[in-house]
Amino acid sequence: MAPRANWKGFLRLSLVTCPVALYPATSESEKISFNQLNRQTGHRIKYLKVDADTGDEVPNEDIVKGYELDKGQYIEVTKDELEEIALESTRTIEIDEFVDKSDIDPRYLIRPYYLRPDGKVGHDAFAVIRETIREMDKVAIGRVVLTNREHIIALEPLEKGLVGTLLRYPYEVRSEREYFDEIQDVKVTKDMLDLAKHIVNQKAGSFDPEKFEDHYETALIDLINKKRAGKPITPKERPQTTNVVDLMEALRRSVGGAAAEGMAPKKAAKKPRKAASGQKEMLMPIQGKKPAKESAGKKPSSKPQRKSA
Repeated sequence: MAPRANWKGFLRLSLVTCPVALYPATSESEKISFNQLNRQTGHRIKYLKVDADTGDEVPNEDIVKGYELDKGQYIEVTKDELEEIALESTRTIEIDEFVDKSDIDPRYLIRPYYLRPDGKVGHDAFAVIRETIREMDKVAIGRVVLTNREHIIALEPLEKGLVGTLLRYPYEVRSEREYFDEIQDVKVTKDMLDLAKHIVNQKAGSFDPEKFEDHYETALIDLINKKRAGKPITPKERPQTTNVVDLMEALRRSVGGAAAEGMAPKKAAKKPRKAASGQKEMLMPIQGKKPAKESAGKKPSSKPQRKSA
């Protein structure tokens, strides 16, 4: 079942318009998350909204927005006033221009969304816009209002739909000069560069996200399963770090290590897992409760359920 749309409105290219819905393309819900507890009672910590001066709890209906002009001085802004300045992009993604994808600096990328027709009408207009972007091999740039703020959005075709990536404004991106000015100008010799290139060639491959595993998430699952099973928790040895004294020697040893790594037999490829299939399904099941997908009458296993990634 698809998640609920974050935004519904219209996609417009000049006079061509169609109703669309915007859905989040990523999810953090499958990651292990923790609650804060009272060490003494084991009860969950609850946060209250209180008046900073009186300490009294403030009900939601009495909470308003305010902009701080000076220390302790605020201008109150009402919901009605915010609605009065609502932009057209609140309900319409207007395509302003088309650019080459290479023109978009990666620092400006925020997060991706899926865009599809909303309802049974407008599929023809949506297809025209989608295929025009595809045929021109461009990225469409528009504007959309999400969470009460206007964002730039870059639209690209993906199969039958569109992927819209929110972009930052220039004032949100820090200048690299703040961090890079103090880097020393070092001349890299041809021999060093040749050795480094050799290492790159030995490790060359194609990007496949299925090859990567979230090792920290897996370690969290193992930790929780061990604690629930009453097993002792033993800290792992940390790898020792060594100072590089001779850079050329380090590069030569790296080349040898990469070559040996390439000669070693490769592990069997892991079976690809469906996107967002459920990291939490790897957790040990709670006794007395059957997993949601378990068929009736089948006993749950008492072993940690480690699914292959």
